[in-house]
Amino acid sequence: MKDYIAWQIFQIRRDGYSVLPRKIKLALVVILKSPLYVIALPLVLVFRIIRPWLLMRFGALMSLNIGHFALTTELYLCEHDAGVNRPVQRHIDLFYFGGRQMCNQQLATMWKRTVRIWPAWILDPVHRLNRLIPGGEAHEIGNNTQNDRDVHNLLDRFPSHLQFNVEECMRGDAGLSAMGIPIGTPFICLTVRDSAYMIAYLKRGDYSFHNYRDSDVQNYWLAAQALADRGYYVIRMGVKVHAAINSDHPKIIDYATNGMRNDFMDIYLAAKCSFCISSGTGFDSVPQIFRRPIAFINHVPIVDLSTFQKYTVCITKHHLSAIDDRELSLKEIIKSGAGFCRTVSDYESRQVKVIENTPEEIRDVAVEMSERLNGTWQSHAEDETLQQRFWELFPTDAQERYLGFPLHGEIRGRFGAAFLRNNRWWLQ
Repeated sequence: MKDYIAWQIFQIRRDGYSVLPRKIKLALVVILKSPLYVIALPLVLVFRIIRPWLLMRFGALMSLNIGHFALTTELYLCEHDAGVNRPVQRHIDLFYFGGRQMCNQQLATMWKRTVRIWPAWILDPVHRLNRLIPGGEAHEIGNNTQNDRDVHNLLDRFPSHLQFNVEECMRGDAGLSAMGIPIGTPFICLTVRDSAYMIAYLKRGDYSFHNYRDSDVQNYWLAAQALADRGYYVIRMGVKVHAAINSDHPKIIDYATNGMRNDFMDIYLAAKCSFCISSGTGFDSVPQIFRRPIAFINHVPIVDLSTFQKYTVCITKHHLSAIDDRELSLKEIIKSGAGFCRTVSDYESRQVKVIENTPEEIRDVAVEMSERLNGTWQSHAEDETLQQRFWELFPTDAQERYLGFPLHGEIRGRFGAAFLRNNRWWLQ
């Protein structure tokens, strides 16, 4: 899919790899797995022969990373429903799990009920062999999504393609009860990115270039307490984290560290939460595919703000000049290219430091989301003017750096109201 292709291009350009060694690697894989390719070859030939009447397409679900595994797959289904990037002729799409490991078994189970998934041991060789034989492009599912960007605003148009069965609903309610959350009581999912997961589970390669996205979970305690005082349970999510959140509030549950975390409850909680607070992680794609509102905090890069859905509120990290320790305005961030940075070295090359939002800023966005959803939000007179000014300065026409596809469709999200009120200078 396009996000995978973009990621590969990004890695190639970042590390200076050429395309040729990757072709050689593909050929070596074919040689080493030659018995499987003996089986795959007749299938590829049959699929080529029947193509005028029935187009068979293949694709790998990126099961290593939950963000891609969730949102890329859901957007493929939404685009298929909308007739976007969908072949005119009769076709069948076949998928296989393409990651070295499975990021979430429950999500895999639910996708198996929704899309056609073949065993990787047979479809992966078919897919690879099809790429080596000229004319195989038509059989690639490939370009159905744009780097997990819902540029057609399809998540607001179509319902979620995933549903829990009766047994799963009973299991999920039992899981909530085991955590001390009464059935029917509203709860919030809190997900704060740090590097612990990648260090523990993605051991091939150095992913420290992502560290500019990290946040300190302790800065979210004020927001968690404000929500808990309003009657919500706040559940801190995470498969692997550096530290527990410092709180003894009975309604703040550190599910990431209390020993109760499992693949099933990760998905159930994300699907049933009142809304999610996220610093921009792969996990927030799960509430997104279940159409749950999301408050994005400490979001970087700015150009990637989630703008596609109505019930989304965002704020970004502060950007400081490393030369004179001066905070940059939004216009300066965009003009300098810092709003487009996707690696630590990108920021360093522009002599820009990113600084986390304050606990008060985080609390304000959490409260804004809560009040917008329950109908008690009170706008200030200048809010719409500030909001309009922000989106005038924001690069809504921005494109992906290497493949050139748009990053935004219709702007439906909002930037945090309190942040703009308290930083009017930022919009100058």
